[in-house]
Amino acid sequence: MRMTAPYARIVADIKRRVADGRLRPGDRVPSTRQLARDWGVALATAAKALTLLAQEGVVVAEPRVGTVVAPRTAMQRPDISGNVVTRDRIVRAAIEIADAAGLHELTMRGVADRLGMATMSLYRHVAGKDDLVLLMVDALIDDFPLPERPPDGWRARLETTARLQWAGYRAHPWMATVTSLSRPLPSPSLLKHTEFVMAALQDTALDAETKMYVHVLVYSYVQGIAANIELEQRAQAATGLTADEWLEEQEESMGALAARYPAFGRLIDELGGDFDLDLDRFFEFGLGPLLDGLAMLIDQPQT
Repeated sequence: MRMTAPYARIVADIKRRVADGRLRPGDRVPSTRQLARDWGVALATAAKALTLLAQEGVVVAEPRVGTVVAPRTAMQRPDISGNVVTRDRIVRAAIEIADAAGLHELTMRGVADRLGMATMSLYRHVAGKDDLVLLMVDALIDDFPLPERPPDGWRARLETTARLQWAGYRAHPWMATVTSLSRPLPSPSLLKHTEFVMAALQDTALDAETKMYVHVLVYSYVQGIAANIELEQRAQAATGLTADEWLEEQEESMGALAARYPAFGRLIDELGGDFDLDLDRFFEFGLGPLLDGLAMLIDQPQT
């Protein structure tokens, strides 16, 4: 008799609890650590179960909350009976998987399963995963369009592009891990932001290289902070601990470090153990000073 894999039993149990109403949309499901303890399995096995549930749209990761039961509309698998599969539908299905489980869990087979089609059929529409990821990024950047009438002044325009990029990363954290500064994606949608910035700087005294540095600096500022959103989601899935719970476990180690480093220790005492690194507030905290510093460079008198 063939035994069901432990992770599959966990998946089936969570689905049953959702189906019979013991777990309702928005309810927090057991963490990775709790599942491992309850089922007597390794953390990796419990994490795999939650990942599969996320890929199937049964659960979603909520920042600072944990993994919760998805809204009912998200749990309904697409029914493509009689419908034509288009490249746009493939892209949107891939985005749903990446949003739920992270880009590292995206596979062509997973997209095909979500759409109820053969994996090889996908290749009629996209060349492969790299091509698919580029299409995903293009689609999502376009979901946060730049204004048709740009605001006046370079500062307002740079602030606009930064805020729109932040909104995109906030909604789809995996995007922050896709592009690197040295190997940018050939993305038409991302290039719209480059064009937007270059147009904002065209009447300044900056040379071409400095203009590019300004653009890359603002882009990397947003991307650098946003990358921590998905890193936290991955850490929470792997450990079953929220950031606050993890910090509680580090209290003894941090206390020992505070005793060795007096300036750090004084800071901890002043904070009183009450410091919450809210990434949205942190983004706002840094954006103004960043633009202030650029103003010293951009607004200097022409010689």
